[in-house]
Amino acid sequence: QVELVESGGGLVEAGGSLTLSCTASIRTFSSYAMGWFRQAPGKEREFVAAISWSGGRLSYADSVKGRFTISRDNGKNTVYLEMNSLKPEDTAVYYCAAELDIATIPPPGFSSWGQGTQVTVSS
Repeated sequence: QVELVESGGGLVEAGGSLTLSCTASIRTFSSYAMGWFRQAPGKEREFVAAISWSGGRLSYADSVKGRFTISRDNGKNTVYLEMNSLKPEDTAVYYCAAELDIATIPPPGFSSWGQGTQVTVSS
């Protein structure tokens, strides 16, 4: 059973920054690839970023490249999403996801999901 808990969401003005955290209750956290997704009102959930078990392989959606940074601390079972230069279109519920690392980043699918944290960017 994998439990993922996101935190760090909130309200921020356009151009501002937020850092999301996701803490996982996984004994073998370092065996998992981790990802961030988001879902805006009325839209489908979309991929944001992913990171391999070691942090050595990263993947980003084109819409966030250069603004968002994914990282992880295996000692703390935590993955982070640093978001800079936020735009109103970044407003969404952000979800953390986990999948056993099979060397493809992002993995073809994620089997475990958190409950999400709301990020709202005002213009």
